[in-house]
Amino acid sequence: MTTRPSPPDQMRLPLQRDLPEGAEGFVVSDCNGAAHEALADWPNLIGGVMAVCGPAGSGKSRLAQIWTERVGAVALHGAEAALIDPLELEGRPVLLDDAMEADDETLFHLINLAQSPGGALLLVAREPPSAWEAALPDLRSRLDAAVSVPVEAPDDAVLAAMLEARFAERGIRPAKDVIPYLLRRIDRSAAAAAAIVARLDAMHRPVTRALARAVLEGGEESGELFG
Repeated sequence: MTTRPSPPDQMRLPLQRDLPEGAEGFVVSDCNGAAHEALADWPNLIGGVMAVCGPAGSGKSRLAQIWTERVGAVALHGAEAALIDPLELEGRPVLLDDAMEADDETLFHLINLAQSPGGALLLVAREPPSAWEAALPDLRSRLDAAVSVPVEAPDDAVLAAMLEARFAERGIRPAKDVIPYLLRRIDRSAAAAAAIVARLDAMHRPVTRALARAVLEGGEESGELFG
C-alpha cells in the first residue's frame, strides 16, 4: 500500500509499518499492569493454574500470546481443546484462550496436568473461573482455587498505542490532534480502534481531526466531506 504524504503539521509516529509482535510492542499501563506483573515470572517459580480475565478488546489475549512465546507453551482455543489428547501435554505449559468454551472434562484434565512437573495452565476468559458454570463437582473446586488476575478496558495510554499501531499498519500518519480526539469518542477496545482506522483509511484523504469528526458523525455517508 502506498504511504500517504504527511503535511508539515503531522507528527511522525514512533511505530512503523513493521510492527513488533512480541513483548516490545505491548504497552503496560494501569489497566493491564497487574496481569503483566503476575505473568512476568510465572510459571518459573510455581506451576499450577492462572487465569487472565477482562472485557472483549482489552488486550488479554495479546498478553497471553506474549507469555506463550516466552515459555514455549502449547496454545489451545476454546472448544477445540477437546481435540487434543491431554496426555500429549503432560509436563508442558498450556494456554487455553476463550477458556469458558471448553467442556468440563477437557478443563478438568488440563487443570490436573498443570500440577505435574513442568506443567502450567493459563486460562483466558472474560469472567474469572469462579464465575464459570461447572457440572463436575471436582472441576468446580479446581476453578474456585485458580488464581485470577484482571485486565481492564484499555486506558488512554493503551488505546492510544492501539490506534498508533493500526495507523502504522496502513502507512497512515495522522495529524497530531487526531488520536487525542479519538480517545474521547470511541469505545475502549482493540476492535473499536481497528474499526475507526479502517473507516478513516477508506476515505483516502489526509487524516485530520476534521476528517475524524466527519467520519464519526456519519459525514462519509451523507456526502458532507469537503466537496
